[in-house]
Amino acid sequence: MAEERFYELIFICRPDTPEAEIDKVISTLHQIVEEQQGRVEKVDKWGVRRLAYRVDKAREGFFVFLAIYGRKGEMIKELERRLKVSEPVLKYMTVRIDEELKRQNKLVARRERRLARRPRKTPGESATAAS
Repeated sequence: MAEERFYELIFICRPDTPEAEIDKVISTLHQIVEEQQGRVEKVDKWGVRRLAYRVDKAREGFFVFLAIYGRKGEMIKELERRLKVSEPVLKYMTVRIDEELKRQNKLVARRERRLARRPRKTPGESATAAS
């Protein structure tokens, strides 16, 4: 079976969207993730914030963040398809995070191996060794 992947999904709704409708979009996404044997780790409502540029004549948007674990890429395709056709959603973006975490862990492990090979000198040791 494929390894578990970690995604971060952010979507922006129109600022005048009722909270109940935003909750409905979130619950729909939650349901899709569970159908695809994934899990939603975290849901954050960031609230209304100013956009960097105007989107569909809107200067502000209601931001929502989701942290998702899943094994299937079709899950993300379905989430993005639903967000694309959802009326209140202005923009969305999905980022796969696990590859970056693997890269960071690899760099940390390499750094620790290098430090274990040669212990660091303290400033006092180098002065006494020179005399």
